[in-house]
Amino acid sequence: MKLKHFESVSKLADQFSDLPIEAVFKQDILREGLSFSPDSLRIASGYKPKDYFIFSFDLIPIAEMQQEEHLRAPEEIQFRGGSRDLLPTIVSVRVNPNSPWQVRLQEGQLRLYCEEEEISEVLYHPVPAYYKRQMSNGKALGEVAPVIEWGYLIYLTVYRMCQYFNREEQCQFCDLNRNYEQQRKAGRPYTAVKSEAEILEALLYIKEEDTVAKALTITGGSIIENLRGEGEVSFYARYAKAIQEQFSDRWIIKAVVQAFTRDDCKLLKDSGVRIYHPNYEVWDPKLFPLICPGKTRVIGRDEWIARIVDSAEVFGPECVIPNFVAGVEMNQNYGYSDVEEAISSTKAGLEFFMSKGIMPRFTSWCPEPHAKLGPQPAPPLLYFCRLLQEFRDTFRKYQLPEPIGYGPVGAGKAVFSVSAFMDVL
Repeated sequence: MKLKHFESVSKLADQFSDLPIEAVFKQDILREGLSFSPDSLRIASGYKPKDYFIFSFDLIPIAEMQQEEHLRAPEEIQFRGGSRDLLPTIVSVRVNPNSPWQVRLQEGQLRLYCEEEEISEVLYHPVPAYYKRQMSNGKALGEVAPVIEWGYLIYLTVYRMCQYFNREEQCQFCDLNRNYEQQRKAGRPYTAVKSEAEILEALLYIKEEDTVAKALTITGGSIIENLRGEGEVSFYARYAKAIQEQFSDRWIIKAVVQAFTRDDCKLLKDSGVRIYHPNYEVWDPKLFPLICPGKTRVIGRDEWIARIVDSAEVFGPECVIPNFVAGVEMNQNYGYSDVEEAISSTKAGLEFFMSKGIMPRFTSWCPEPHAKLGPQPAPPLLYFCRLLQEFRDTFRKYQLPEPIGYGPVGAGKAVFSVSAFMDVL
């Protein structure tokens, strides 16, 4: 007889008793998404909403959200307590009305359920005070400088498009341009490019009223040809320089961009960027060109990896933190079907980078319906449990320092919300 979903999750949590049970629950919520009862959405209206700061991170398109979750769902939830006395754990919200995980309102309290099993209490993140400030151009501050990770990280998507989409060469898991289009269609007043002036204005309000945010990310789509007369390095470095000049070291500045040459990395660092994220997305040499066709044509996998290694000489290896999209190597279009084969491939990448002192991190793949790979079931929870083990063990093997710009590590402390890698370190 097929186990009910929660029974399956509990069985894996017992099997992987060396992992915090909170991390196992978190990874399953990320792979399955979250649903919300009508009352829990009504309560959410008084808390910080999803700002859709870059990708949709939803398992259904806006057009199919019958409860208008895109306007009402919280950015993140924190689950804690319950019969298992769970430590406080922050999880990014990925809307899926069909998920076995649901937030409900019971006797005036928000509760997390898996099917009919009550798991824990739930908290929503309060709206930051500075969100109420009125921008001079009429925009909501949360559209210009949204905050995530329970207030720790300001996320500046200064270019909401990616030029790889122009030739249909976008990374196959990515819905960046399509999300921008659906958000505009749904009525959000997003602009493709944010100005330096509005960014600086928003950050001034945050500086005046906030004590929680410790880091900010500057990012956006890849620039293959010039954007408003600039190449990618100078475009993104300009924002970092303006922020550094006005606010000095108020926040750790991170940049999520392409893999640059050593000289371009020096320009980026000189602009004020401290943490460099040249995301390699997937390690497997056979899957990289299939999943990242644009990056393969313009830079190439081997060159991309070589540039990551070279960048460690500029920023210092502990400040190079490239991301990979965990689970995309198991996509059902052309990926691995065996968990251990997928883990073996990805582990090779962890060994390569961590042995050089470079600290990769991962985002749990969200099979977004507007991405090229299309809607499909996420990889099994077993994959994510094995990945957490290998990630933790490789991290310990090379005695790497805690990642800079990610907040505290450990179960009950981590704020990084789109995977549990910080929860298990």
